[in-house]
Amino acid sequence: MEQILLTNNVKLCIIILYIVLFLITLYAYIMSKVKENSSNLFTRMKSFWIIVILFTIAFMFNKLTAVFFIMLISYLALKEFFSMIPTRRSDRRVLLWAYLSIPIQFYFIYTNWIVMFYLFIPLYLFILIPLRMVMVGDTEGFLKSCGIIHWALMTCVYAIGYFAVYFSIPNEINPQGGALGLLLFILIITISNDFMQYVFGKSMGKNKITPNVSPNKTWEGFIGGAISTAVLSMLIAPILTPLSIIQAGIVGLIIAIAGFFGDITMSAIKRDIGVKDTGALLPGHGGILDRLDSMIFTVPLFFHYIAYTNNIGILH
Repeated sequence: MEQILLTNNVKLCIIILYIVLFLITLYAYIMSKVKENSSNLFTRMKSFWIIVILFTIAFMFNKLTAVFFIMLISYLALKEFFSMIPTRRSDRRVLLWAYLSIPIQFYFIYTNWIVMFYLFIPLYLFILIPLRMVMVGDTEGFLKSCGIIHWALMTCVYAIGYFAVYFSIPNEINPQGGALGLLLFILIITISNDFMQYVFGKSMGKNKITPNVSPNKTWEGFIGGAISTAVLSMLIAPILTPLSIIQAGIVGLIIAIAGFFGDITMSAIKRDIGVKDTGALLPGHGGILDRLDSMIFTVPLFFHYIAYTNNIGILH
């Protein structure tokens, strides 16, 4: 089995991440005891510990374990999506094809057949899903149902699949952190961007960006988050990535913008169907898609940025 490279830089960042989590959890615990209506933060932190520990275990062993773990997340996300958004009774046979696409897609990833990963959902299932729907023969609500299934596949299988595609990047491209360092970098940057936009929005936010979609999003929060994300990117990029300082600053801004639009896109979907959270799997966090909404946009974009700046062609 192919082992995942764990450089000293990656180990150091993981240790620092756990220390920061411990300090935030300690703060949340104290606040839950001394201040009313503060227990939600502590509940969220307990769920966050579960997420971080599971990710750490999955990525500490080998590529098979990591890919299988991400495949499980993809399955849970797709199940959550179809549970949240109603589909036609006649689509049940079509949904089976959607679920079967998950192991096929991740087989392409595990075997480094990346060209098929690129094409399978956007091209082949784009053709096959309507074909199966036509054979069922139900034309009422056909276009809406087709769009829902394709959107579910693109977000829950294709985009989430990019988490695993990072392990197809040759380690020599990034001697500082290897493939895992790149994935760790984008996860840290995306989560930090979400947090900093929240902090700046709460402390300084006055001018709303999309009041009808996400009333809590403000220009102050967005700009403050983008600037702080660009700065953080420039600080940790030399440790985990092959990016120059200028490239890291550009990446930080791209991630901030993409993460923002990923967040409000999922908010628009939830408002359209009238739900607060995509699910209830994670206490205090909602569902899987609530936690991955920003990453569905940022993780694929960063992968292609790395591929472009390092002249990585299509593998296999």
